[in-house]
Amino acid sequence: MHLHDMSWFDVADYLEHDDRVVVPLGSLEQHAYLSLGVDNILSQRVAIDAAAPLAVPVMPGVNYGLTPYQTAWPGTITLRVATYLALLTDLMDGLQRSGFRRILFVNGHGGNAASRGLLQEWMMDHPGTTVRWHDWWSAPSTWAKVQAIDPVASHASWMETFPWTRLDAKRPLPEGVKPMVDFDVLMSLSPDAVRAYLGDGNMGGAYEKPEALMLELWDVGVEETRAAIEGPWGA
Repeated sequence: MHLHDMSWFDVADYLEHDDRVVVPLGSLEQHAYLSLGVDNILSQRVAIDAAAPLAVPVMPGVNYGLTPYQTAWPGTITLRVATYLALLTDLMDGLQRSGFRRILFVNGHGGNAASRGLLQEWMMDHPGTTVRWHDWWSAPSTWAKVQAIDPVASHASWMETFPWTRLDAKRPLPEGVKPMVDFDVLMSLSPDAVRAYLGDGNMGGAYEKPEALMLELWDVGVEETRAAIEGPWGA
């Protein structure tokens, strides 16, 4: 259930028998021919689909993340690391103050992973509250499914091309497979140089796969995210 569909009375009732909550994390950045909001769309949808049978509330997603290397593309917006850490800290403070004691961040953007160290630091000062981080697309079972479908997969490639991340057909997805980029080179470049290096923004792989395969991948991602919500949770 989404927090938008709850009143404060509902939250109070929920906290009488459970203290788990899910927070989706995404970003607003170029994804080649796909929506700029891919990471937001996927992290929020996988969180809601995973949490629904457990009746665990899902917070509104954090729609901006850390993506300075993509900023040469129009529409990409990044936060600074200090801003993002402060935002996550305020979120954890607020959730803990409301009565939640088990917080799961469901992350949909690789650049946000630089913030993971904050969680243990925060828990050090907030005994009794556990915070966990789940990179849904690269969790073991989900990534194994990606590799089983096609090991050539990366940002803005087929592995992010779901029915709900596609846009209209005015720019059809290209055919063929784009070679994988050299990530060591990529991470040493300025934003303008990154755009010149990547071209359309796909970092490697085919642009799409059959919908049936994508739905199989989605089911694995949802199941693995649900398992993360279920635990294990620290003391």
